[in-house]
Amino acid sequence: VELVESGGGLVQYGGSLRLSCTVSGFTSDDYAVGWFREAPGKGREGVSCISVIDGKTYYAEAMKGRFTISRDGAKNLVYLQMDTLKPEDTGVYYCNTKPVARNYWGQGTQVTVSS
Repeated sequence: VELVESGGGLVQYGGSLRLSCTVSGFTSDDYAVGWFREAPGKGREGVSCISVIDGKTYYAEAMKGRFTISRDGAKNLVYLQMDTLKPEDTGVYYCNTKPVARNYWGQGTQVTVSS
């Protein structure tokens, strides 16, 4: 199993970015994918997650109304649409299964929001 993040970048306050997580190696759709982030000087925190088989979603409180998680089963992609970005959203964003599997962590993708 492998999960690879992409789509990060530099964006201004209030801007948007869409992150992608390319998933490979699962033999069925009965799994969940989560997005996590690690801000400078802070620990890794959960952002959102989605059940690939039925599309049920979860958002951390600070992301509700600004972030949208979705999946494209045919392309084995999980997206994180991030709108109204704030400087405190800056960090490295990772995707992993939910629950987390330690050996599935990738390199992440850097998101930087300028004020």
